[in-house]
Formats: sequence, C-alpha cells, structure tokens
Amino acid sequence: MTSPTTSPITSTELTRLRDRAVTDRADLDRLLDDTVLAHVGMADEQGAVVVIPTAVVRDGDSVLVHGSTGSGWMRRAAAGRPVCLTVTDLTGIVVARSAFENSLRYRSAVLFGTFTRLAEPDVPGALDLFTEHLLPGRLAEIRPNHRRELAATMVLSMPIRQWSMKVSTDWPEDAPDDLAGSTWAGVIPFDARRLGDPLPAPDLRAGIPVPASVRALTGRQWRAGLPRT
Repeated sequence: MTSPTTSPITSTELTRLRDRAVTDRADLDRLLDDTVLAHVGMADEQGAVVVIPTAVVRDGDSVLVHGSTGSGWMRRAAAGRPVCLTVTDLTGIVVARSAFENSLRYRSAVLFGTFTRLAEPDVPGALDLFTEHLLPGRLAEIRPNHRRELAATMVLSMPIRQWSMKVSTDWPEDAPDDLAGSTWAGVIPFDARRLGDPLPAPDLRAGIPVPASVRALTGRQWRAGLPRT
C-alpha cells in the first residue's frame, strides 16, 4: 500500500470511452479558466478518503486553492499529502428513448499531485486572482485585504503535470427497436454560468447601486443570447 505521504503511481490513461479523451493542454486550461469550483480528494491519517469542495483558480502552470489556516485538510495538503483535484463543467442532459441510455454532456478533468503553501509575500496577489476569476473588475470596487485577513488565509499551489480530461458531446444512442418508437429524444443544454438577477444583501443600505463588476457578469450572459430565467 502506498503511504499517504508519498506520491502514488497514478495512471491518467483512460480505460473506458477513450474516444472522449482530450490531451491538448489548451483545452484543459480553458476548462480550468471556466471553472470556479473544484473537489479535492485525499486520504486522512486513518486512511479514510475525504473529498472537499473548494474554489479554484489557474495561475499559469499551476492551480491554486485557498482556505483558513486552521483547516485540517489544508494543513494535510500543505504537508505534501497526495491529492486528486477534479473539475466538471456540465453542458447538457442527454434524453434518450430509454432510461438506460440517458447520460450527460460535460467537460471534466482530474489532476494528480501535491500542493505546496505559498510564501506570505505571494498570498495577496494570489487572493486577487481568486477575486478577479470569480468576479472580474471587483478589485477596483473594494478595499484591500486587512493584514489579519491575510494572516488567517492559506493559499496552496499545485503544478499542472499529471492530468486527464474527458469531453462528451454525445447524442442519444438508442437501440434500433427504440428508434422505431414514438418516444422523444434529444439534448437539454445546460450552462452553469448562466446567472440570474443579483439579489441585494438584507443589510445593504438603501441607495447603493449594483456595481459595474456585477452588472457586467450578469449582463454578459444575456448579451450572449442565453434566456433570462
């Protein structure tokens, strides 16, 4: 058994549905740049596997995650525990003529490696990356981080070296007998980045307008031709 503090030998070659494999690093970068949520899996001290959802941002040839300095999983990751980081972009629901053939359209990637903790001088810039990734233009509208906030935050970086990616753009693959029937089949497009109208905080003082960064993020979806919900 591999020790939880040493890197396992992990194969990134797909064993099933190999036609969905994507090997172009540019495609992986686009997926990471479109993603705000990742799941990080690792083994704890007892060998039990835990999976933690967390914000993620790509910084060149690395991915960054951040959290409290008091976080147990962050401390384990910072100590060099091997991790598996996954991201998924669901793009559609494939509606087949039988329940067996129902499936999903998606882009997904799995990255393997170890995290290292960023040095204190690098933390402010890394946190700015998270802010701009989630809400472009927001930094110009808010105050800088306080020193105590920076001291309470840990940022981890993992190089993008060992990874695999799959993309499904499938249509229903029904049996000939089902094709002859009268059941509808097709795809329901899904876009996780389609955003609704912003909701003001309950304690927001009257007269404060929606900022430009929020207007731009929500407005871009409608200008792209996506329907308002």
